[in-house]
Amino acid sequence: MKILFLGDIVGRPGRKIVKERLPRLRESLGLDMVAANGENASGGLGLSAKNARELLNAGVDVLTSGNHVWKFQDVGSLLRGEARVLRPANYPPGAPGRGVGIYELPGCAPVAVLNVQGRTFMPPVDCPFRCLDALLAEVPDEVRVRLVDFHAEATSEKISLGWHLDDRKSGRVSALAGTHTHVQTNDARVLPGGMGYVTDLGMCGPRDGCLGMKPGPIVQRFLNGLPAKFEVAGGVAVLQGALFDIDESTGRARSVRLVNET
Repeated sequence: MKILFLGDIVGRPGRKIVKERLPRLRESLGLDMVAANGENASGGLGLSAKNARELLNAGVDVLTSGNHVWKFQDVGSLLRGEARVLRPANYPPGAPGRGVGIYELPGCAPVAVLNVQGRTFMPPVDCPFRCLDALLAEVPDEVRVRLVDFHAEATSEKISLGWHLDDRKSGRVSALAGTHTHVQTNDARVLPGGMGYVTDLGMCGPRDGCLGMKPGPIVQRFLNGLPAKFEVAGGVAVLQGALFDIDESTGRARSVRLVNET
């Protein structure tokens, strides 16, 4: 089973390149499923119901998110009503929506997608390690393909969770994809227990900016420490992510390779 997981979609340029490239990628890569992190898809910060529908209609099967997903007022109804849009599972009780979903796509084995958020240099949430342990114990045994989006800042936390989940005996997770930092890391590989791993998928959005935003205000903020309004950059866009090839019968990854297009 071939699953393409796209990095954080940033604003209109990110949505545009995903819509333009996804049909070709589905065909050329023989994709069975496409997941993407959509927390920055609306104006570079947040996810509106309108833009979520736009991306789902464009061929994204599941949208994950993170700490920025809460900006728009309609996100609560979106998360409660659309099973294909997830928020981090380790938010406290009472947060709208869900952090895990099981999806049955035509001609494919069912896939469990789990979304958690890190704690290092991030807003306070429950422990992602213990949260995933509990959630994975509830996934039916027959659902062997299991994909995790770990939305976190610190590479050490992402790598540590990777080793925590990689299980040679049970193969309890097929792939862990890190998101949030918008910078694609060069460490895509299959860990010894059979779990595909990459610390960060990168982003789908403007290349010549600061994480997809216009660099000027961000540079000034570093120089003077004052608040600044951030805006989505223009110019050339990139589409970044990773392609996971997973054995449906065992749930273990055969291979992982980075995707990076302009």
